[in-house]
Amino acid sequence: MTTLLIALGSALGFIVAYHTYGRWLARKIFAIDAAATVPSVALNDDQDFVPTSRSIVFGHHFTSIAGTGPIVGPALAIIWGWVPALLWVLFGSIFIGAVHDFGSLIVSMRNRGQTVGEIAGRVLNPRVRFLFLAILLFGLWVVLAIFGWVIARVFVQFPESILPVFLQIPIAVWIGVYVHRKGKSLFFASAIALALMYLTVWFGAGCPGMTWTGGWLGGGIQTLNKHLAAWPIAAWVAVLLAYCYAASVMPVWVLLQPRDYINSLQLISSLALVVVGLAVAATLGSGGAPLEFVAPAWRTAIPDDPRPIVPLMFVTIACGAISGFHCLVSSGTSSKQLKSETDAQFVGYGSMLMEGFLATLVIIAVGAGIGFGWGQQYPGLTGAELWNTMFATWDGAAKNAIGAFVVGAANLLESMGIDRTMAKAIMGVLVASFAGTTLDTATRLQRYVVQEIAGNLLPKSAPVNTLTANPISWLANKHGATLFAVTSAFILAILPGPGRAWSWENLGTGGLLLWPLFGATNQLLAGFAFLVITFWLWRRQKPVWFIVLPTIFMLIMPAWAMLVELQTWWAKGSYALIGIAVVTLLLEAWMIVEALLMWPQARGVLEETLPPLPQATAASIQVATE
Repeated sequence: MTTLLIALGSALGFIVAYHTYGRWLARKIFAIDAAATVPSVALNDDQDFVPTSRSIVFGHHFTSIAGTGPIVGPALAIIWGWVPALLWVLFGSIFIGAVHDFGSLIVSMRNRGQTVGEIAGRVLNPRVRFLFLAILLFGLWVVLAIFGWVIARVFVQFPESILPVFLQIPIAVWIGVYVHRKGKSLFFASAIALALMYLTVWFGAGCPGMTWTGGWLGGGIQTLNKHLAAWPIAAWVAVLLAYCYAASVMPVWVLLQPRDYINSLQLISSLALVVVGLAVAATLGSGGAPLEFVAPAWRTAIPDDPRPIVPLMFVTIACGAISGFHCLVSSGTSSKQLKSETDAQFVGYGSMLMEGFLATLVIIAVGAGIGFGWGQQYPGLTGAELWNTMFATWDGAAKNAIGAFVVGAANLLESMGIDRTMAKAIMGVLVASFAGTTLDTATRLQRYVVQEIAGNLLPKSAPVNTLTANPISWLANKHGATLFAVTSAFILAILPGPGRAWSWENLGTGGLLLWPLFGATNQLLAGFAFLVITFWLWRRQKPVWFIVLPTIFMLIMPAWAMLVELQTWWAKGSYALIGIAVVTLLLEAWMIVEALLMWPQARGVLEETLPPLPQATAASIQVATE
């Protein structure tokens, strides 16, 4: 019953936090104003700035920030024990992660939907803006290169997820046109889309339970899945980045927004199934065995591995507690879609709490659900013996993290009578869909960052899109910036991973070359975003006591983790990682010094205001609000 009590207790804690701490932030700190003109209205272009229902924006935001982060992070960090992982997820998401996401969203909405990088140039200084944008560029570059590989790995390991993931695309386009263009009922469209998506999961799993066709349909689908799963990783990366290019340049309501929304319906309903399966397994067991934690409660050291729990756990569990990537989603896409400031708490603070609950379920599935057995890879092993075999080493844990969640959660679904093949398909699609929504959102965010950098480097009078006028002017165009984003990511991804030979099988793993840096740099980005939020509040003489400690914590822990990892990289001769890490630490020190020098003189002094909107835009706002 311990597992069930943890799940129910964490859910209750998140609900209480939303209605207490979240409400206090919304009303007393950020002073949410229902009458305020938001960027989606002020700059409505039916492309990136689109006033949208909060339910749809919540779906986009949740699926974009979640990705595989709250799955891989907790599933890997549980190697130090499920208790510290759970405590960091619970308290981190409530008091640090949700504050970071909510604050980034509000600050962006109050600055015409600008990204935190652009805002940093005004609330701190222009030098900080370029430092910030450079870190954003690097972080998103690694995300695009690695997530294509992650999705390809999921396809290979769980081929039944391939067809459902791609069949989601036409469903998303239909719901975008049906709801946004035709103004039809969102409830009806949601019900139809959810039913169709589960139908695609059943179809992709080979139509389990269908006997009237003589098995030829299911057998044909399974054969197709095997052929698709055999594709080289490089081919999948190319296909996925080509899709991301299209999703990034299309109007947000055509594909990105509706796909994220319908994915959120499927993902949240799948999590609900996991909770029901957890309740059944906790009370009735599975195959006569009770649901109990097979992972250790606490382990301060990993056998035969020097990685210490502090500070590395705080960068290993990223999205489940806090992630710097979230400030990009909050300020890059979500702030451009909310049609009222009153929706910001639900989207910004609420989505992070939902992600914290997902991370809690991951800890239970990997720490307890996996104990019912894995299957063919570890035949005959169950319970603590199975867990200790899979998580004996750090490399073994990293290899098994995603699979452990999928199989552990599928075991919980199977305990409530769901067919095993179907259960694994549901969870495999969940992981692949989360990764896919993060991938296409990251492409759009990288496009914004490239455009911002190009815009800052170009003379104000330089004509955009004229290559002869300036060699980088094409990067200020959405097509040029997106092409740069996907091409540079593909170049990195196409390389073989560390220690791998040049071969068709290894092409596409190049993101792994820089992936060891991502955890620390991602969390460091959260510290930088906290600096921006803190200075924005400080200039307005708002209370900052609640955010100073999270800011300091998120500046110290990632830097400490990077220093610890430098020893490992030095021993392995990973000098490129060492060089980038040292430069990153120097940039952090520079940014902190800039902030400390400005702190005494910034209190009560507002930053430079944005230039006035064009007269035509201002007139359209007046018409829209009358």
